[in-house]
Amino acid sequence: MKLALNLLLALAVFALVAATLLYTQQRRLIFPAPADYPQAPPPGFRLVHTQTDDGLRLSAFYRPALPGKKTLLFFHGNGDNMLGAIEATRGPAAAGHGLMLVEYRGYGGNPGSPGEADLYRDGAAAMRWLAGAGAGVDSRGIVVVGNSVGSGPATEMALRHDVAALMLVSGFSDLPSVVKSRVPLVPRWLVRDRFDNAAKLARVKAPVYLMHGDADTLVTPANLDRLARARPDATVARVAGVGHELAYTAPAQAILTKWVGGLR
Repeated sequence: MKLALNLLLALAVFALVAATLLYTQQRRLIFPAPADYPQAPPPGFRLVHTQTDDGLRLSAFYRPALPGKKTLLFFHGNGDNMLGAIEATRGPAAAGHGLMLVEYRGYGGNPGSPGEADLYRDGAAAMRWLAGAGAGVDSRGIVVVGNSVGSGPATEMALRHDVAALMLVSGFSDLPSVVKSRVPLVPRWLVRDRFDNAAKLARVKAPVYLMHGDADTLVTPANLDRLARARPDATVARVAGVGHELAYTAPAQAILTKWVGGLR
């Protein structure tokens, strides 16, 4: 009996230590910022800086839209940076649309550490910059696009502002569901950052567009299903045979460019 009690106590202590480590260290796993990042903007872009409401100066890449074209405010995935963002927006760029490629705190040489509320601050800083003297873009001319974890700040910005459209590529319904699908033993309450996009979509006033690869094993198509149920009038594109790399593929660029070009 005493041995059984000692074993249970040891298991409880182990579980507590494991849960504590997972809770405190999980953002290192969720936000693995690449060590390599572009030091200078590519041709056609310029380096700009936004100011967050908690005092951080963040870098971003910007190129203005041609007359009559929209401006995309793009939020990249958690393992990416502005190099990938350029690749994931090459279609709309070639069509003459403007681009504001947001770089998060803790990424691309920026100060700070990322978290859900922090990414929302970074997005808000980018919206302010676009509206200000730097670009003078009306919010109704902005298409907010989020890839993977970028679906979180993208949805939040579309909820807060009167934008032209919200477009999510390989987006989450919510982060705890993604974690649970990958690691079933992790309880939902242990995931600190929620990114509960599905709970917000019904309150987004702008048109919503959802694109997902049906072979995505990281953010599974079940996320698309939950997002579509949350926003029944959304335009949905389910791309056959493509995984989580969807945003960088030619089919995704064609769809994204068509969607943005069709906005009025």
